[in-house]
Amino acid sequence: MTRLILGAMVRTVGAYPSGWRYPGAHRDPAGDAAVLRRTAEIAEAARLDYLFFGDWLATGPDLEHRDPYLVARIDPLSAVTYLAGITSRIGLIATANTTYSDPYTLARTTASIDLLSGGRAGLNLVTGTEPRAAANHGADEQAANDARYDRADEFETVLRRLWDSFEDDAIIADAASGAYLDVSKLHATDFHGEHLSVAGPLNVARPVQGHLPLVHAGTSPRSRLLAARSADLALVAVSDIRQASDLREELRALAFESGRDDRTLRVVAPVLPIVGETREHAQRIADELARLVRVAEDFRDGPPAGFPPQRSVAHLATLLGVDLTGYTPDDVVTPGLRAAFTEFGQQLTEIAGERTGRRVGADDPPTLRHLVVTATVQASMIVGTATEIAAEFAAWAEAEAVDGFNVLSATQPAQFEAFALGVVPELQRIGVFPTEYEGTTLRDHLGLERPANVHVRESVAVRVAAPR
Repeated sequence: MTRLILGAMVRTVGAYPSGWRYPGAHRDPAGDAAVLRRTAEIAEAARLDYLFFGDWLATGPDLEHRDPYLVARIDPLSAVTYLAGITSRIGLIATANTTYSDPYTLARTTASIDLLSGGRAGLNLVTGTEPRAAANHGADEQAANDARYDRADEFETVLRRLWDSFEDDAIIADAASGAYLDVSKLHATDFHGEHLSVAGPLNVARPVQGHLPLVHAGTSPRSRLLAARSADLALVAVSDIRQASDLREELRALAFESGRDDRTLRVVAPVLPIVGETREHAQRIADELARLVRVAEDFRDGPPAGFPPQRSVAHLATLLGVDLTGYTPDDVVTPGLRAAFTEFGQQLTEIAGERTGRRVGADDPPTLRHLVVTATVQASMIVGTATEIAAEFAAWAEAEAVDGFNVLSATQPAQFEAFALGVVPELQRIGVFPTEYEGTTLRDHLGLERPANVHVRESVAVRVAAPR
C-alpha cells in the first residue's frame, strides 16, 4: 500500500474558529513557545514527516472572528529556527511571501536553517496580496497583484541560483597550501529579470539538501501551473476523494508537460480530523465547536465591523431557499422546515448530521447555527475514532487521490495529541506510515532526491552545446 506523507499544519490557538474557546484549549499567544515545543516533541515521537507553518503579513480586529489564529502569531522562520534546536529528525517548513520578501535575505536565512538543522528545512512560497500586507511593506497592492506570479517565477529561480552559489566541494580548507576556497566553484547569481535583479553569490554554503523542498499552494490555473513546474509539494484544498484524484492527475499531467519527471511532484491535502474515543464522542466535540462559533445574529446591536458577512442566518436563508425572518441561530431544524430546503440545504443538513450526530426529527436535532457553521467554516473535516480516521486516510492512499495530508488540529493541545497518539499508530499498524524515520533530511522523508547544482548543470550544457 502507498506510504502516506504526513505533516502537521501548526496553529497554536487551534485551526477551528472557536477552537480557542474549547475547554482546556491554549488561547494566549504569549505562551506559544511551550505549545510549539510540546507539539514538536509529540510530532517527532510519532514520526511525522514535518511541521508546517503558514503565514499572514497583517492583523486586525476582523481576524478575531474569521481566523483567530491569524491575530497574533510567531514568524514562521523564527518558529522553525527555534524548533530546529530542540528536535533532531522532523522536517520544518516555513512560509514566505514572494510578493514582499527579498530573495537574497530569504535564501541566506533558509540555507542557514537547513545547515543548522542537518537538512530538515522546507519552504512554502506564497504569492498572495492583501491591502494591509501591501501597506505594511510600502507596496501598491494592485501593481503587486498584477505581477505576483511573474515575480514568483523569478523569485524561485533566484533562490535556487543563490542556494547553489557554492558547489558542495568549493571549500577545500587545505591548511598545508593555504588554499581555503576553490574559486572556480563559487558562482555568481547574475540574475536580471523584469522584477528582480540579484548579483550574488550567496555568503552561505550550499544547503544540506542542495535546495530546500519547495511547497506551492493554491487551486487557480496559474498557481497550479507554478506548482506543477517546480514544486516538490503541491498543497491543494479538496472536498472529496474524487476531486482530489482528478486534481492530482491534472497536476501530474502539467508537470510532465513542463518537462519534469511528474513522479517527483507530491500532492498533499489539508484535513481537519476530529478524534474521539468513540464516534459519538468525536461528534460531541464537533458539536461543541460548532455551538461556540458566533454568528451575526448573536450580536444584539449587529455584528462588529469586519465580521464574516456570510456567517449569518440571513445569508443561510439564501442558501436554503427559505424565509428565516424571525428565526434565531439556535432554533432547531424541524422536518417541516427542512422539507422546504433547496438540494444544497438538504446536503448541508446531512453533512452537519454526519459531523455532529444531530439529525432532523431526532431527539437532538441540528440548529440553524449548525447549518451556518457547516456552510461557512471552510475545512475538510473527518469526524470519528482513530481507527475510522486512519481507515479514511488509507482509502485516499489506496485510490492514489493524494500523496499525503497536512493535518490541522481544531484545538491545541488536545486534538493534535489525539491525532498523533491515536491516529498515527493506526496508520502504522495498517502499513501506510512508517514506524521509524527512513532518512535524516526532509527530502528523505518525502522520497525526493537531492538536486544537482544549477550552475554546474548550466556549465555542462554549455560545454555540450559548444561547436567542436
